[in-house]
Amino acid sequence: MRKNRFGLLIVVLLALVMIIVIPRVVDLDTLYAASTERVITSESMHTVLTTAMLGRTESVKFTYKGKIKTLKATLQKAIEEAMASDPYIQYNIKSYAYHYKGNNVSAEVTIDLKYRETKAQTAYVERRVKEILEEIITPGMNSHEKVEAIHDWIVLHLAYDVSLRKYTAYDGLATGSTVCQGYSLLAYKMLEQSGIKNRIVEGQAGGQLHAWNLVLLDGKWYHLDTTWDDPTPNQPGKVSYNYYLLTDDEMGKDHTWQKQYPKASSLYRETLNVLQQTDNKADVYDRLYNKLDYVLYNEDKIIHSSADLKALVKGKMKEEQKAVLFRYSGEKARLLEALKDLYSLGLNSVSYYVSDFEDTGDMKVKVSWELK
Repeated sequence: MRKNRFGLLIVVLLALVMIIVIPRVVDLDTLYAASTERVITSESMHTVLTTAMLGRTESVKFTYKGKIKTLKATLQKAIEEAMASDPYIQYNIKSYAYHYKGNNVSAEVTIDLKYRETKAQTAYVERRVKEILEEIITPGMNSHEKVEAIHDWIVLHLAYDVSLRKYTAYDGLATGSTVCQGYSLLAYKMLEQSGIKNRIVEGQAGGQLHAWNLVLLDGKWYHLDTTWDDPTPNQPGKVSYNYYLLTDDEMGKDHTWQKQYPKASSLYRETLNVLQQTDNKADVYDRLYNKLDYVLYNEDKIIHSSADLKALVKGKMKEEQKAVLFRYSGEKARLLEALKDLYSLGLNSVSYYVSDFEDTGDMKVKVSWELK
């Protein structure tokens, strides 16, 4: 059963009412030092609000000069633009409210902001991300290797918060668990600090609100969902790659989104195929190709008979492995007979898992064994 992934709970409060308690007030002398007046216009409002949000300011007061009839729309637009200027800000704002009073040409405006992550907590995230990246990113790594290292670290070190109370990257780093929003925020911050452009996608998955990342690699966008690649209940040491660098079509099988995002149309397995032929890090791309089980798409690797399966398992046994994943073409009854024949290799026990391989009519089979 899928996780109940709640996130992206940004509550927009648009009430023109007086706020009685104002935790902290910062004026333009602090927020907009370049200005010699305590008055702003619609053009400068975005700068003031962005600076306030970056500093986690809880209450902003200023005098507005301009068209009062359109002030509500102007405020709303400025707030949304300020939030959109930095996804890490956008998804850490818990709620906002504003009110104003004045005449036809000016108004006294107050904007109150509530955050999921304090300034000190964000500073902690910045510090920990820097430390983590220094551990997992080594000299000479390219973007593909960095994405792999970041994905694996997040999946291995976070657990999904089943209480649905933790929403931030700080929660994930400080307590070890968070919901999808925290996963995607941490991925965003780690990728960004590694020089990899990415975006946070908000949509639905498993019938619930959900968030994940879009990653730009060599000019191509891919979906990356670290939350759904992390098994639940948590399985220490286990990493899944079912939602690793997918296209819109692949992601769209169980994820949906309404907003417009960059198109992700390039199959990552095809990208790796090309890179193996053209890049000087062919061994890296070959390792990724096999790690992501893209070998299942190679027609010459399909298992058709008991003899094929025995040869495959023998090879894995020589490598001292005790499991193998393969694509099988044929009737299920024939597959079961082929699995029974594996006992002739001197195995003590054989277990297997079978599922459909996309829409090919073939089966994806995972077999594990114990030796006598």
